[in-house]
Amino acid sequence: MKITLALGDITQQRVDAVVNAANSSLLGGGGVDGAIHRRGGPAILAACRELRASRYPDGLPAGQAAATTAGDLPARWVIHTVGPVYSQAQDRSAVLASCYAQSLAIADELGAKTVAFPAVSAGAYAWPAHDAARIALTAVSESPALLEEARFVLFGEDMRAVFARVLASLQH
Repeated sequence: MKITLALGDITQQRVDAVVNAANSSLLGGGGVDGAIHRRGGPAILAACRELRASRYPDGLPAGQAAATTAGDLPARWVIHTVGPVYSQAQDRSAVLASCYAQSLAIADELGAKTVAFPAVSAGAYAWPAHDAARIALTAVSESPALLEEARFVLFGEDMRAVFARVLASLQH
């Protein structure tokens, strides 16, 4: 699987699946989650409500992932995953790594070949950028998923630069 980095808006990516850094309610929120729900339209919210009514009545647990339609996005699916909130007192890195592993497993089940990821937990959930990049890129590079491309779509140049440095260090 080729790992690529892009600077920009994840809602504009032409990929098979876009990963949403969701909250456990699955009903929309801020940041990437809000942007995906706004741009994807009401079909995503309707599918998320169906997930809540059936498989996840108490919400999607952190580290897990679930897929819905992508609505009006230029993708086929949205894979929702709930990242952990960063804590200095508690090591939650395995939960963050699970977000990527579970998302890739679902992408494989769907038959996706290209997936766009945000930097899960590195925004509102305050995960330090370098550590978030290390966990994300390690989890994706070690995945047995059969994808052609895992694309990290990063919102700012600072975050893209951090991911680029970590990716370069993993490739040596």
